Amino acid sequence: MPPIKVPPILAATLLAAATACTDGAEQVAMPVAPTFEGVIDLEIGELDGEDPYLFTNIGDIVADDRGRLIVADVQSSEIRVFEPDGSFAFRFGGHGEGPGELTDPCCLGFGPDGALWVRESARYSVFTLGATDAEYQRSLVTPHLGTVGVMAPLAFDVEGNLVSVGPVRPEDGESVTARLHVGADGVVDTVIAADPERQSSGQTTVQRTIERAGSRLRTILYLHQPHGPDWIHAHAGDGRWAEAVTSEYSITYHMPDGTVSSIEGPAFQGPTLSPDERAWAQDWIDRQLERADLAEHPFGIPERKPPLASMFFDRDGRLWIEKTAADGEPMREADVYEGTNLAARYRWPRRIEDWPRPWADESVLYGVTADALGVQRVVRVRFSPTG
Repeated sequence: MPPIKVPPILAATLLAAATACTDGAEQVAMPVAPTFEGVIDLEIGELDGEDPYLFTNIGDIVADDRGRLIVADVQSSEIRVFEPDGSFAFRFGGHGEGPGELTDPCCLGFGPDGALWVRESARYSVFTLGATDAEYQRSLVTPHLGTVGVMAPLAFDVEGNLVSVGPVRPEDGESVTARLHVGADGVVDTVIAADPERQSSGQTTVQRTIERAGSRLRTILYLHQPHGPDWIHAHAGDGRWAEAVTSEYSITYHMPDGTVSSIEGPAFQGPTLSPDERAWAQDWIDRQLERADLAEHPFGIPERKPPLASMFFDRDGRLWIEKTAADGEPMREADVYEGTNLAARYRWPRRIEDWPRPWADESVLYGVTADALGVQRVVRVRFSPTG
């Protein structure tokens, strides 16, 4: 099936004829854009069966130019490759520190030359995928010294150099997320992704002393507001990236050439919390109070969830900005931007989990589901235009 081509938006000022009302909150009209709705047409994964189809903990998923699906299975420390019809093709990696072996592979990405990069607990390994196997090329120690098991996306800058996303700890402050540009000469250029206060939206810290093996250790505990605002960020493979706080539709968009633009969406409120969500939030607060040994929590339970949920770049460099869904809503929805121009809206089944982030292009999206027994499956969603 050929990819669906999204027609360009010829006039950003074209607005919907009426203002929508969702969950009792007034919604400001958005520019007209084509809408695509997705249905699941492929599932890979079993409770019992052949070993390649038994996943332990899926860290990431991508697809190559042949339409093959590449899955990182964390606990088995291997990468599994499946044909477009879902049949198992081959696997590589396996636990170890030697060339071609892997340790807790979490994240996948394709470099500018088409090689597959695998992010592990303390390094990157690079492979060339063939028809029936993968050839190990080289490895690179992660520049995020002192961190283990960093769950962060792969990225590259406009010159094709690796951008390692993850935490750094400045001498005068707490850990923050940064983009570490690794030059061809090995020199690392550090770019803090946003100021620390913005990155810590919806959270605060308390210091505690704990007893461990006869020693008293100072530790920092992070307290989060349930259903509160979060700082979110997304990174493309060509140097562009974006960051925002979920409490407002205002995205800071960094172009590959280093210029900065913004995406300003409509001002609208997120959905109200359901009784089940409020009960979960109270349980979350109670557990944090016990863990931190506090009498009072610094945050309360909000009446509404933030309007934004998450964002990610697809294979074509388009930014998907997902809006928060009301409890019980069966579909997820994202505004999709080409640069800073709204290009389309996509809807897909909500049972696809938040992590790992979906992999998508114009016509398909791959994600992960889990059933009541915790069995994970990789699913493919195929989109078609509505209306």
